[in-house]
Amino acid sequence: MDRRTFLKTTAAAVGGAGLGLAPTRGALAQAQTIKIGLLAPLTGVIAAGGKEVVEGFQFYFEQNGAEIAGRKIEVIVEDDASNPDTALQKARRLVEQSNVNFLVGNILANTGLAVANYVKGTGTPYFIPVIAADDLTQRQRIPHVIRIAGYSASQNSRPFADWAYKQGYRKVATISQDYTFGHEQCGGFAQTFTELGGTIVQQFWHPLNTSDFSPYLGQLASLGVDAVFAMETGADATRFAKQFASFGLRGRLPILAAQNMTDQSVIRTLGPEAEGLVSAAHFCEGSKDPATVKFVADYEKKFGILPSIYGFSHYSGAMWLAESIKKIGGKIEDRELFLKTVRELELTGSPLGKTVKLDAYGNPIYDIFIRKVEKRADGKLWNVPVTTYPGVSQFWKYDPETYMKQPAYSRDFQGIKKG
Repeated sequence: MDRRTFLKTTAAAVGGAGLGLAPTRGALAQAQTIKIGLLAPLTGVIAAGGKEVVEGFQFYFEQNGAEIAGRKIEVIVEDDASNPDTALQKARRLVEQSNVNFLVGNILANTGLAVANYVKGTGTPYFIPVIAADDLTQRQRIPHVIRIAGYSASQNSRPFADWAYKQGYRKVATISQDYTFGHEQCGGFAQTFTELGGTIVQQFWHPLNTSDFSPYLGQLASLGVDAVFAMETGADATRFAKQFASFGLRGRLPILAAQNMTDQSVIRTLGPEAEGLVSAAHFCEGSKDPATVKFVADYEKKFGILPSIYGFSHYSGAMWLAESIKKIGGKIEDRELFLKTVRELELTGSPLGKTVKLDAYGNPIYDIFIRKVEKRADGKLWNVPVTTYPGVSQFWKYDPETYMKQPAYSRDFQGIKKG
């Protein structure tokens, strides 16, 4: 699907009143449709996630109405095809031809970076509920690129390292897909864990779409570590979990799973090998928070599945934007006011749980859940909270400006404290 429109444009007919005077520019702007450009990978390697991006975002407006502050909402969807060149082309089409007021979406960091570089020149507000590249809200931040309802890659793994250390783990190995998202999640864990006094014994990096994990599993089994921090997404996460169990390591060697490994997009494809996996995340579908309970029930009734990171992030992102537009009475054309309102909004009543707000760099401050995969009464797997770390910043306990003087995480820099 190349393009589709969720809500048809409603032309605003504003007539002169009384003496037949023409409407003011402000009145016209208030009556015009607000156009939102939603970019999602509807084809390509992550098309299933892209479908949930669109479903989650649209579901909010389906539930809450397609009008905010007296202005109709039109969501125009474009397929970025999981390709940065295509993402750039579609972003241009949305801004320069469809005249959208702002952009939302994308999943992959390379597509998001392409769009971010484009809007850097246009000034178009761009909101990223999933893209987690640390530097988009750190060293390379752009003031009008804001991570509503998303998280920076290293954010959740820092409290996870703290929790792991408190469980008595002292020697950990890491294994990860060999790209920036993996480097950053492992870096957040490794730096925090070693600063606490733990040791990262060895780190393994493997290509995306690895079919055979046995060479890595053999080495992990022989290292004598207390646990393994595993950063796996998509099909790699499914294969790793299944092969880990088949190798006889399940129950013998604890897995500390990065958020995406136990996301619904993965554990839907798994059975017993997923039960008991522990991860850290800013969302927990098994939480008893009333807003989360209602959202999960509504989403499951509508789509027949529990919400993944793609669905809940974009539903929450739509809510964040809608609440901001309400606060300014629909005056979306005032970009400075709109962006200021988005940055200062404290979102309540969302699937993300308690009040969520942004830091000074455009990244949310969250309560982070340490969560465990359990089986519901109906047999479906979901994540339930074990403990909560309140108010976690992307900078953890570091001073932001001091922290950003260190290099970005990579294979060569993991922030590991020696000795």
